[in-house]
Amino acid sequence: MDKKVQWVGLSLSRHIGAKTLANLLQHFDNDLDAIFDADEDDLMQVTGIGETIARDITLINLEQLAEDIPEWERQGVGIITIFDELYPEPLKSIPDFPPTLFVRGQWYTDLWEQTIAMVGTRRPSQPAKFLTMQLAAKLAREGFTIVSGLALGIDAAAHSGAIQAQGGGTTIAVLGSGVLNIYPPQNKRISMLTRQYGALISEVHPNLQTTAQRLVARNRLISGMSQGVIVVESTIVGGAMHAAKFALKQGRNVYTLDLPATGNQQLIKDGAIIIPRDLSLDFIVG
Repeated sequence: MDKKVQWVGLSLSRHIGAKTLANLLQHFDNDLDAIFDADEDDLMQVTGIGETIARDITLINLEQLAEDIPEWERQGVGIITIFDELYPEPLKSIPDFPPTLFVRGQWYTDLWEQTIAMVGTRRPSQPAKFLTMQLAAKLAREGFTIVSGLALGIDAAAHSGAIQAQGGGTTIAVLGSGVLNIYPPQNKRISMLTRQYGALISEVHPNLQTTAQRLVARNRLISGMSQGVIVVESTIVGGAMHAAKFALKQGRNVYTLDLPATGNQQLIKDGAIIIPRDLSLDFIVG
């Protein structure tokens, strides 16, 4: 069986992340055939693998995947594994990096050479939405790729600001759904533009729908892809705060604007770098 098919099968299996996959490879001497030839008892000898994960591995349908992968590729999906040169270097530094990324759009190493994430509420105030587009455009003109999550509100404004930057900026949308199943559907047009000026990426099956858990998990990739995270506007319980927490754990800078939103004010109390209201970029490129 094709090694790529086997690797994708393991990557998409429930509860198998980078750590468990590394344990599997170590136990079976990097032999993917041996992993798939093993029975449940053999698999349960691997650190971190119990009955449920072992059973899931034995149930991976490699024949179906061998048919699916060429179809995904015909629809413009690139499959990037941790062993590929096109796997983004910033993600390799986080402990729970995805073993495989699914990509649609323009994917090249310069895209993540200089990155900044911009996230925030799905229901922004008009001033925050305007500031997002302005700041994204300014950063894009300075050569930053804008990373966000394609959500309504601040995320959509960040992608749009980068795309509309004079000369055309670059942007990456990290999805909590599959790259062939755009969520939310209201942002399909922005997703098409993002593919022209950058890429859509996801760690989940290309046709998969999103869930609340997947939306939270994708925030670690938004921050992991970036040199720092800008929380433009958020409540204290907003989803964007997950990205800020992941950023701090990953050693990335967290920035925010001095807006009255409860999340912004909490971030400022916690030591986030404040972006000046004139949007001078000295805070990040000075």
